[in-house]
Amino acid sequence: MNQSTSNRQPPGADARRGFLAKLAAIACGGIATLTPLAAGLWAFLDPLGRRSAAARFVPVAELAAIPPDGVPRRFPVVTDRKDAWTGYAAEPVGAVWLRREPGSDVVQALSATCPHAGCSVEMAAGGTCFRCPCHNSEFTFGGSIVEPSPSPRSMDALDCRVGKDGAVAVQWQAFLAGIADKVAKR
Repeated sequence: MNQSTSNRQPPGADARRGFLAKLAAIACGGIATLTPLAAGLWAFLDPLGRRSAAARFVPVAELAAIPPDGVPRRFPVVTDRKDAWTGYAAEPVGAVWLRREPGSDVVQALSATCPHAGCSVEMAAGGTCFRCPCHNSEFTFGGSIVEPSPSPRSMDALDCRVGKDGAVAVQWQAFLAGIADKVAKR
């Protein structure tokens, strides 16, 4: 047998090898393209990675429920909320202190969450100021700090509006606790 005949390849072997090389190149290119595309699609569709929606006005009370005596009243904030893909209807998300001065229809709203550690601020015994039971932070009815206090800032004021129908709505927003600046949570 001749050596030249033993190294012979069947007809079309080079064409098949070329086809397989091109197929492997297309598969590698597809994988290299699909990986970042899939990561971008996941980041776009993942609700946990999204920023929370901007604060919105939530009805919390009727103007008639807030006597014009300057004494704050506590009201729950109840609204629909969404956690990832699950929606919750009429869920309590926090509380606010509402008050109005004698003879005024202007309502002041303060978050009932202490800016020090996030505990719930209550009315102090005797009803002269607010007090946080966690670390004894005290605040005036206007939300200012009563010194000495561990709280880094005053109570968080919220925008409030009274509708023509007498409904009081608060622009509900939660803020980071433990820092001097009023920074909205994501």
